[in-house]
Amino acid sequence: MISQNGIFRYGIKHGCMRLVRDRQKRLRELLKTARLSAGLRQVDVAEMLSKPQSHIAKIESGERKTDFIEVLDICAAVNLDPCDLVNKLSK
Repeated sequence: MISQNGIFRYGIKHGCMRLVRDRQKRLRELLKTARLSAGLRQVDVAEMLSKPQSHIAKIESGERKTDFIEVLDICAAVNLDPCDLVNKLSK
């Protein structure tokens, strides 16, 4: 659903929570796949971000949500173009 100002609105009120959860899951899968394709372990990415390994594990499992800036940092660590990530999430 698009609001009057043209911004997409997702949430319980608009009946789209499933779409949000699906995209969050897809984001986690894409980040993990990129990490594995780069031949990196969770601990390798964690060290690049100055975080404990459990931080990456919790992001990948969905136990912890991540913000946009952190996604950009993870993309840089695993050599994933953020634009490619956004394109894949938009499909």
